[in-house]
Amino acid sequence: MKLLLKLLRDIKQSMGQFIAVVIVIAVGAFFYAGLVTYSNNLNTYTKDYFQKHNLSDLHVYYSQLSKNDVTRLSKIEGINKIEGRYTFDGTQTFEDYKTSIKIHSIPDNNEINTPTITEGSIPLKKNEILLDSHYAKEHQYRVGDQITINTNESNFNFTISGLGENVEHAKKNEIQDHKAYGVAYIAEETLPEILNGFYFNEIIVDATEGYDIEKLGKSIEEQSKQLSYLDQVNKERTLNYSKINQTIKNNNLMSKVIPLVLFLIEAIILFLAMSRTIDSQRNQVGIMKALGVKNSNIMLHYMGYPMLAGILGSIIGCVIAAFVFIPLVTTSCARAYSLPDIKFSLSLFSIIPPIIFSSAFGVLSCYLSGRAILKEHAAQAMRPKPPKKMKKLLIERIPGLWSRISYSYKLILRNIFLNKRKALASSIGVVVSTVLLITAFGTQASLLKVADQIEDVYTYDLKIDYTMGTNLNTVKLPSEIKASYLLATLPIEIIKENEKESANLVVTEQENNLVHFFDENDNRISLENNGVLVPKSYADKYHISKGDRINIKFTAPELKDTSVEMKVLNISTQYSNPSLYSTPEYLKSFNIDYNPTSLLVQTNNATDAMSAREFFEQDRSVDTIADKNELKKSAQYIVKQNSFVFIMFITSAIILSFGAIYTISSINIYERNRELATLKVLGYQKNKINRLIFLENIILTTFAVIVALPISGYVYKIIVKALSSTHQQIPDKLNMFIILVSIIVAFLLTIVSNLLLRRKVTKINMIESLKSVE
Repeated sequence: MKLLLKLLRDIKQSMGQFIAVVIVIAVGAFFYAGLVTYSNNLNTYTKDYFQKHNLSDLHVYYSQLSKNDVTRLSKIEGINKIEGRYTFDGTQTFEDYKTSIKIHSIPDNNEINTPTITEGSIPLKKNEILLDSHYAKEHQYRVGDQITINTNESNFNFTISGLGENVEHAKKNEIQDHKAYGVAYIAEETLPEILNGFYFNEIIVDATEGYDIEKLGKSIEEQSKQLSYLDQVNKERTLNYSKINQTIKNNNLMSKVIPLVLFLIEAIILFLAMSRTIDSQRNQVGIMKALGVKNSNIMLHYMGYPMLAGILGSIIGCVIAAFVFIPLVTTSCARAYSLPDIKFSLSLFSIIPPIIFSSAFGVLSCYLSGRAILKEHAAQAMRPKPPKKMKKLLIERIPGLWSRISYSYKLILRNIFLNKRKALASSIGVVVSTVLLITAFGTQASLLKVADQIEDVYTYDLKIDYTMGTNLNTVKLPSEIKASYLLATLPIEIIKENEKESANLVVTEQENNLVHFFDENDNRISLENNGVLVPKSYADKYHISKGDRINIKFTAPELKDTSVEMKVLNISTQYSNPSLYSTPEYLKSFNIDYNPTSLLVQTNNATDAMSAREFFEQDRSVDTIADKNELKKSAQYIVKQNSFVFIMFITSAIILSFGAIYTISSINIYERNRELATLKVLGYQKNKINRLIFLENIILTTFAVIVALPISGYVYKIIVKALSSTHQQIPDKLNMFIILVSIIVAFLLTIVSNLLLRRKVTKINMIESLKSVE
């Protein structure tokens, strides 16, 4: 009991230091609890959701397929269940915009990709429709309302039978824009009215558990030779499935790495704190030993400090995570995915790992700090610690240099080299804090750069997509157009050894100056007729370099799986919507014929752009019209989705840096009480003593910053790699401005810490500090 009271008294005497340690642990627990909860809950929910609603393993596309064909295909080995359906795109026109709706037919006995009904019922009758609930909310539709959808230049009226979400459209598109894009399901009885017949153009497959999906896909393709087979996509390649799993993977990685780094900072701070505490209490340790207190009890007494800090910090961090992180992540998830009734709740068990890790690091630090003094005899421990022997510094050996250095700087240099281990440990704490600052600021700046690149890459005003079969060489253009260029987007697969990756090849004229290309150093590169531009995101994953030759398979039905070997003209930095680029002339060299499907136009001004848009909207052959702002939405969405995490990360990095620097500076002052008291007795003014401590901390911070710079670059690349994919590139180079800002913040935190610690120097009791045990 007495040792417990002594522990509480020790904490009270160094309350600022204890609070700093608790804050460091709380930040680690905050990130661990928040990220683990998000990752685990999302992982558990999606597994159950996909299984409960039987997410299809394979989508196979045809031009036309009968019910008998579906029945015959269902007998293929490896198929558990199979359903045929017709999928088509519809549009709705509102006052000042047009929306797109992906529409699927749904059988009466639907067992694959079953919908979650939030209101109403599944469409069973002719002209009934089940509407995506988010799209309905955006346009204020309710069950029983009439809705008109345009498809194939005809308008069809439907009655909304129900609202809901479907497992196959948890992620609808990159920006999850519910206002411009929706999903709907209609009864099979409606198909004859739309198609003037009855047939399917897609089958969805539920594979036998454990069966090789790739092998099954090849079997279906083989059995479809006599049918109008087009293409197939397994669930791993769908946007819906891949995006959710990438999110789970990234958060799972961050939930391990970030708290580990934070707990390491805590270990360094605790090592310094406990070393100082135990050294300053040598005589108390000696008295306890003399009174017969066991070494193990003395060690447990001092271990109580980090264990108490670990428990308190973990509880505070988890409580804050429950009230701050979880609501934010719930909002973010709702914006990113359509997952009905998903809830994120912090488990009480999530508090245990932070307590264990923080306490373990703290106990180890305490053991390393106290084992030496516990080996001493009681009488020896009650004596003051003998002063360290100081050898001449290297700088002292240089003739004439040491004598020219002021006395203050001599004191600083001697103190640093007299306590090399603690100076190094202090520097490591500041190094890790600086790395966190640079990484946090750098990642946020990179996400902003992704959005900003849109302005540099695309300079067109409008992009017009035409319906299939339109001859773009004969279309009429309005007089407001300043420049226009044709392009086509062809679906392809990049084949590298045994790996395949879906991508898009954009074909446009070499003269097209409405789309610009940049290399990794932001230098302009041009499109030429003797090769293909490859996005850096694909090049990094498959180790593609300029001058290499890559295998490309065209997956569009009209190109009949043609495979060619193309030369890599250059590597292009494309942060958003990365695609390969080629010219029509280069494609013709492989005897590949294609029809352009889109038109990029540039007008003289905003007024002309509005007039041109109105002109194209009157053209029945025009499918969709998009402007540059719609591209910006995709990039801004990524920034918005990740910003709250990095804002918290930046805030935490600043708090941690301050906690580390404050604690280290506090320990430095405490350890030098005797020396500083001597200086006060000798007539040193308070300002001079404060400047002495300030300069020493600035030197340590400068050393730490220099060491942190190369480490930051490495850590930053790891974070960027975790966040990037072939379909999303994030800049992997740190901006010099960001590095400078992070360094300035590190020095500002050092200055603030020193200002807050000035009182400690003032309160030094000269008589007590200079007393020694005789």
